[in-house]
Amino acid sequence: MKVYFDNAATTPVYPEVIQKMTEVLRDTYGNPSSTHAFGRKAKSLIEYSRKQIAKQLNASPSEIIFTSGGTEANNLILRSCVHDLGVQVVISSPIEHHAVLHTLEVLAKEYPIKIVYVNLTNKGVVDLSHLEYLLQQYTEKKVLVSLMHINNEIGNILPLKEVTALCKQYNAFLHSDTVQQVQTALNHPKFSIDLEEIPADFITASAHKFHGPKGVGFAFIRKGIALHSSITGGEQEKGLRAGTEAVHNIVGMEVAFSLSYTNLDRNTEKLKDLKRYFIKQLKHHFPEAVFNGMSDTLDESSYTIVNIGFPSLKNQNSTLLFQLDLKGIACSKGSACQSGSVQTSHVLSAFLPEEALQYPSLRCSFSIFNTAKDVDFLIESLKEISHNNH
Repeated sequence: MKVYFDNAATTPVYPEVIQKMTEVLRDTYGNPSSTHAFGRKAKSLIEYSRKQIAKQLNASPSEIIFTSGGTEANNLILRSCVHDLGVQVVISSPIEHHAVLHTLEVLAKEYPIKIVYVNLTNKGVVDLSHLEYLLQQYTEKKVLVSLMHINNEIGNILPLKEVTALCKQYNAFLHSDTVQQVQTALNHPKFSIDLEEIPADFITASAHKFHGPKGVGFAFIRKGIALHSSITGGEQEKGLRAGTEAVHNIVGMEVAFSLSYTNLDRNTEKLKDLKRYFIKQLKHHFPEAVFNGMSDTLDESSYTIVNIGFPSLKNQNSTLLFQLDLKGIACSKGSACQSGSVQTSHVLSAFLPEEALQYPSLRCSFSIFNTAKDVDFLIESLKEISHNNH
């Protein structure tokens, strides 16, 4: 049996997406920048995709800029905010994705900017009162707040509406890495993003996180904010992203995006039931297990992510993932972008006590393709590993 519980890293592609992308690759091969009929056909598919994505987010199509993924979108926004908008202070958190943290570190070496980090609770929750305190300290400076909507390792949800209100109150820009959001953009007020109702300045997305293709994503850049491209050599994407557009990828992303929103209600209930069942089984068979962050809740955490520490498997810290892999189960310790590293997750290290970092933690992340049988197989495999451990 094969079980894939690493959907926060990447997701299986919807069959409808594969079918549509194949069709576009075969039939629509013109360069979108060409003015002849072949080019215009390709361009029309891109603009249709832009309109559909914008519609779901209640944004203007001109505010959607296609990129190669979330990492590029985050880089584009952060770099241009400093270089073009003159941002002097960036307020972020130590549990952001490395696409944000490492980019900020590089920018701090290149520009005279100050980076400050908001406090976290012992559950990895952003302290909003401390965020407000920090905003109050820099009212004379141009400030950017960069905080992810849903944490990719522990699933904690940022109350984006409240954070946006604080940023507007203190005249700061807000960038939110929303790469994990669409996969969990379920019928829940904490998940949904209406960019009229929540006036964030910048958000980002990556298609492969919501059953679309790899190598494509987008940045939302609010109208009236003048950013500049970090890639030169062409005027594509309103001058913000040079290079011939990957039409098939963009179309595939739109199909996946639309399917994710079309099937919200059905997918919501399935994923909620699966997470409830998973938590119940873990608590029953591993009562000593510790849930990291808010991942054992449905209101404060993504429906698709559970992060668990296993004190009883302390001496399996370096081999647990390998043993599960041998049994055909794919989980992770954290972000796939750093999975080649033997270091402890920077997210867990930011708020867990030292003793909790000595035993293995697993991130299990679900999609609509998972079943209760998958959960049962993982639990039985963990029990077998635990038994052998003793």
